[in-house]
Amino acid sequence: MKLKYSFLFALMLAFILVLAACSGDGGADSASSEEEDGVEEEGDAEESDDDADSEADTEADGDQVLLFARGGDSESLDPSSTTDGESSRVTVQVLESLLQFEEDSFELQPGLAHDWDVSGDGLNYTFYLEEGVTFHDGTDFNADAVKTNFERWSDPEHEYGFADDNYVYSMYGTMFGGFKGDDGHVIDEINVVNDHEIEFVLSQPLGFFLQNMGMSYFGITSPAAFEEFGPEINENPVGTGPFEFVSWSKDDSIVLEKNEDYRIDGLPHLDQVVFEVVPDNAARLIALRSGEIDIMDGLNPDDAAGIESEEGLELFTRAENNIGYLGFNVEKEPLDNPDLRHAINYAIDKQAIADALYAGYANTAKNPLPPSYMGYNDDVEAYEYDLDKAEELLAEAGYEDGLEIELWTMPVARPYMPDPETTAEIVQNNLADIGIDVTIVREEWAPYLDKTMDGEHEMYMLGWSGTNGDPDYFLSSLLHGDNIGSSNREFYENPEVDDLLDEAKRSVDQDERAAFYQEAQALISEDSPMVTLVHSTPVLATSSNVLNYVPHPSTSEPLTEVELTN
Repeated sequence: MKLKYSFLFALMLAFILVLAACSGDGGADSASSEEEDGVEEEGDAEESDDDADSEADTEADGDQVLLFARGGDSESLDPSSTTDGESSRVTVQVLESLLQFEEDSFELQPGLAHDWDVSGDGLNYTFYLEEGVTFHDGTDFNADAVKTNFERWSDPEHEYGFADDNYVYSMYGTMFGGFKGDDGHVIDEINVVNDHEIEFVLSQPLGFFLQNMGMSYFGITSPAAFEEFGPEINENPVGTGPFEFVSWSKDDSIVLEKNEDYRIDGLPHLDQVVFEVVPDNAARLIALRSGEIDIMDGLNPDDAAGIESEEGLELFTRAENNIGYLGFNVEKEPLDNPDLRHAINYAIDKQAIADALYAGYANTAKNPLPPSYMGYNDDVEAYEYDLDKAEELLAEAGYEDGLEIELWTMPVARPYMPDPETTAEIVQNNLADIGIDVTIVREEWAPYLDKTMDGEHEMYMLGWSGTNGDPDYFLSSLLHGDNIGSSNREFYENPEVDDLLDEAKRSVDQDERAAFYQEAQALISEDSPMVTLVHSTPVLATSSNVLNYVPHPSTSEPLTEVELTN
């Protein structure tokens, strides 16, 4: 709450001080005060004066400023360099992809490309780009800009790839079969036909190529911004989206303002959007009830019933499109022992976790893929809670006298896990029942993601939400050997599973793809690189003065059409 209140206090202070400035009391002092409160970026008093004037004008005109509170900060504002949902929640407002998804589904619709053609053999994709679109820096959006972005992601040697600054575009590699020069990389050529027409030539079919083009990871950045900001592009996003980036105060707030030249006439409705970090779920709800924020994500499921009947608030749910899990680092002893992994699976009471923490907004999981997806294998046998079986397997693993092990838990609530701390404590108690002594390890959010990606953990907790509606995004991202050290934090590799996932990726026959995925899930369950805990239905709340808000299954929705009433 301290962070949020400090932000609101600063906003009010800015308004008061700018009014004073307008009456001749000194604009320089106003800018200085704002910087001390952390609202503005440091080092540019003139720019701060301008921003403060803008805020004052906004307030004076009664314009629309939406405050969106969330549990954690963004990791990067260069969307292709991270898989973090809190990052894409912001970048989807600033950067646009060639295609977009419908507001409540993964059905494709035009984005920066108003139309597209696909050749009969599935190897040529031609996109027809919107004309007259400019980036927020005033430069033109065109086919060359699209090519520059894709080449940047695909080529580690590209001048804007920033590999020397540790940029890795793991999601590009996952979704397009690797990088330039890799055998599995499917994008063979990118041909600029003219300013507003671009052709992608694939080396082999990719069943979900068009779905990838709608993903927020592949939002198009201004090439001039790469030149201007270099590797600091991850803190200075410049796109064509409905909102322009203004400032980022780490672990506090990100400020965006309306793109007055947005390509769709009359949109967006909001003048400013502020994403605030308020880590505690209960504190966010208090702020919503008091009218200090407009939207809160990460509502405690226990609070949902009260919200439904509370005047002035609205309850929303997202589609069940995720998996919350406990992962094993299968490269490290003792978790390289599958008997031990099986024992832990049987020892964890998933239903108790769902009952205690999700208030009916979750189902226990037996696969890493949500049941609604193509290729879900309902024949996989779940690891039911069975302490006798767990103890038997623990003895077979050679640990009949017990063992000590670490469990890393997330510091922030996520859509698939609203209370990670309590979840970790339940797991700790469950495993104590079979003689496993669990030490809970806590880290800040960004280091947590980095260190688990580097494999410093033994057991850890995390989850995954679908962002393109295709099963490959879950199964390959989390469990393909090519993604070890990025989204595969289990460090799990089974060549047979990899082959099945690769076959499914190359096929354009959806029935055939489904069969490959079902077979892969059976093998994954047998290997048990993770405990699949729950599939949740995330809940969130808004004040009743928020109109046209539609939560997207991906967890990241453009706020283009949202507006506020009095």
